[in-house]
Amino acid sequence: MSAVLTSALLEIKGLSAGYGEVPVLRGIDLVIHPGEIVTLVGSNGAGKTTLLRAVSRIINGSGTLRFDGQDISHATPEQVFARGLVQVPEGRQLFDRMSVENNLRMGTYCRRDKDGIAESFERVYQLFPRLKERCTQIAGSMSGGEQQMCAIARALMAAPKLLVVDEMSLGLAPVVVDQLLGVLTEIRKQGITVLLVEQDVFAAFSVADRGYLMETGQIVREGRVSELSEDPEVQRAYLGVQ
Repeated sequence: MSAVLTSALLEIKGLSAGYGEVPVLRGIDLVIHPGEIVTLVGSNGAGKTTLLRAVSRIINGSGTLRFDGQDISHATPEQVFARGLVQVPEGRQLFDRMSVENNLRMGTYCRRDKDGIAESFERVYQLFPRLKERCTQIAGSMSGGEQQMCAIARALMAAPKLLVVDEMSLGLAPVVVDQLLGVLTEIRKQGITVLLVEQDVFAAFSVADRGYLMETGQIVREGRVSELSEDPEVQRAYLGVQ
């Protein structure tokens, strides 16, 4: 599970953000290198989703955001997406009344490379054979696990450089979570860097190289997953070890 560290793909320095007068994030520093799976873990309300909103420029904040060598601190959400920072949102947010294939095609709306789009379809159907079987099925009629597959596949259709997956395991059976974790590992082998944002620390630590632990809008621990797993405070607070 090693990764060769080169110049940062995503670098966050001193990020503070919130909603109106209510501060949520306070001085966040975080870095992700190409080829890594990095996890951001924390309990509900820790500020994880707010951080993703700030990074995607859905909400404004102070501090510095750099992605793929460019300052995106003042970019629009559309510009961030087009540059290859693509999210799988919490709750999947599929187009429930559209077919699986049309949901996947929505991920390509910034692309103009027809041959590349065809290759992306082939690639995601190899990753998720069930979606190929159900390509004409209405997305909202599938199971929760199948919908999560569709949401990940839709994001992959955008040809991301960094795939951000928010609360992938939420509401899913453990066997489905294990399957999706295996897909994330395969995605990384294909050259896509992954940020996995999770409440399920066991699941996140099983595939990630490094982790950041978040509490009340701040990063309180960071390091390699192997080191965090041995930290007594992490064991007590997140892994249920007394």
